[in-house]
Amino acid sequence: MEEAAKYYATGRRKDAVARVWLMPGEGKITINDRPMSEYVCRSALERIVQQPFEVVEVVGKYDVRALVKGGGISGQAGALRHGISKALTVANPEYRTPLRRLGFLTRDPRVKERKKYGRKRARRGFQFSKR
Repeated sequence: MEEAAKYYATGRRKDAVARVWLMPGEGKITINDRPMSEYVCRSALERIVQQPFEVVEVVGKYDVRALVKGGGISGQAGALRHGISKALTVANPEYRTPLRRLGFLTRDPRVKERKKYGRKRARRGFQFSKR
């Protein structure tokens, strides 16, 4: 018995890392062994995860199995989008141009700035009192 093709890619955003396996199917998305709607819980983030499929017009043609760790739910959704986009380009190199044009293949470099000494947060100083 021949196993169906599987495409693997890694997506990153903030502190989140998503390992994504893409295989032909009916559009089922599983994140950390839970359905997407149960894991993500916000429709805006669900749309972010679905965006790569809508761009290349293959909604419902691939199943996604993803393992995500690190960061928060928003960063994880961004990492998933990045990983799915990269896996789609492995599956079909013709998808690269439209995904690249919308920036889905670019790793978003914005991360939290580190806290500096002598300050409350990264840039916020302590409140100054003259008297």
